Amino acid sequence: MGKTASDGLVMGIGRINGNLFGPERARCVAMSYDYTVLAGTQGHKNHVKTDRMLEVAQQARLPVVFYTEGGGGRSGGTSPGDPTPPPTTVGGLKYRTWAHMGKLSGLVPLVGIASGFCFAGNAVLLALCDVIIATKDSSMGIGGPAMIEGGGLGVHAPEDVGPVSVQGPNGVIDIVVEDEVEATEVAKKYLSYFQGRVEGWQDADQASLRHAVPENRRAAYDVRKIIETLADVGSVLELRAAFARSMVTALARIEGRAVGVIANNCASPTGGAVDSDGADKAARFMQLCNAFDLPVITLIDVPGNMVGPDAERTATIRHCGRLYVIGANLQVPMFSVVLRKAYGLGAMAMTAGSLDSPLFTVAWPTGEFAGMGIEGEIKLGRRAELAALEDLGQRRARYEELLDRAYAWSSAANGATVFEFDDVIDPADTRQWLAMGLESVAGRPMREGKRQPWIDTW
Repeated sequence: MGKTASDGLVMGIGRINGNLFGPERARCVAMSYDYTVLAGTQGHKNHVKTDRMLEVAQQARLPVVFYTEGGGGRSGGTSPGDPTPPPTTVGGLKYRTWAHMGKLSGLVPLVGIASGFCFAGNAVLLALCDVIIATKDSSMGIGGPAMIEGGGLGVHAPEDVGPVSVQGPNGVIDIVVEDEVEATEVAKKYLSYFQGRVEGWQDADQASLRHAVPENRRAAYDVRKIIETLADVGSVLELRAAFARSMVTALARIEGRAVGVIANNCASPTGGAVDSDGADKAARFMQLCNAFDLPVITLIDVPGNMVGPDAERTATIRHCGRLYVIGANLQVPMFSVVLRKAYGLGAMAMTAGSLDSPLFTVAWPTGEFAGMGIEGEIKLGRRAELAALEDLGQRRARYEELLDRAYAWSSAANGATVFEFDDVIDPADTRQWLAMGLESVAGRPMREGKRQPWIDTW
């Protein structure tokens, strides 16, 4: 074993965040491939150890943190020093490592940490984790350079196979960090959201929210600042920031209680409209929250779904449908706040299918409610009337008149009078509303076993 210490895998049970949550809730499995042993590859005894540890995690329901750096399986699946290879092994395809990992999905939190090179079997284990944390110098791929070259697909340096510049924007990586030290700190913070409520929280100045949405309804703003203000100071952890910029997904706390936040990003190229990637990002995040008992907060400023030929080439119909199916089957509470636009099917997708699906739906005074884009509604619904005006000046004036009238009618104040949603609130009171909502559902029975059968890898 001099050259293959521990067959390249270090593992054990320990405690994470015990100072915050006590010894019982701090228990966790930690595993790491050792890149100094045959480049972190997976051999026979290595798999036996991995399988044993994952079985323990399933039996004891312990979260798993897995450092997955390594080059995948060794040739034949054996370990140097084995007296003889397993006599029944030809392709080494009967190891249950990936099946064990897959069965843990939805049962316990799974954290994957990638640094350096992570290829083949190591990368697939990484893919089965709920969240992937990667150092900025990492490169990961379903196959490494040797496999790529062997398949006749060219010669590539390992750092060029799947660098962070590729795997961040495409949604593979949830959080990019500087190094393994920061990765470990982020993993601890991530796990904390599933370990319980914390004491000693601080809140930001909520009065600033009254000016968070510009008076100019076409002006963009940074919804992340709104999330940071609503949440306990320092409690926000954004996931997949570089992917699907139309949506922001983040874990946070309100008065010490962990929540998941989904927000439309009006500063994105889509203006916050729900596109295929954004729908996937939000739907998968809902699954994560549902699996581990986190209430969901949606912050809404959505002009609808992305439409048109280009959007349909991305299978928008199917992707956007995920928000309705997953949202309608959530078993955790949802709270929705309309910041500005709540238009059509986009708004309904952000509220689990209907404005009355969340425990409450409230709006800021800047809220607007319409069946679809107001401009499009006027142009379509009043097409004949406008076309009958031959004078272009008169036609334009009539269009502007109708548009102003429609905007006035779509206001949050009018929507509240017909019970379209629950209330119009002072933006500065939003955090208080959310805290009261969370308090009202506190003490709900926790899940036994799996609430979510598994969490999609995508």
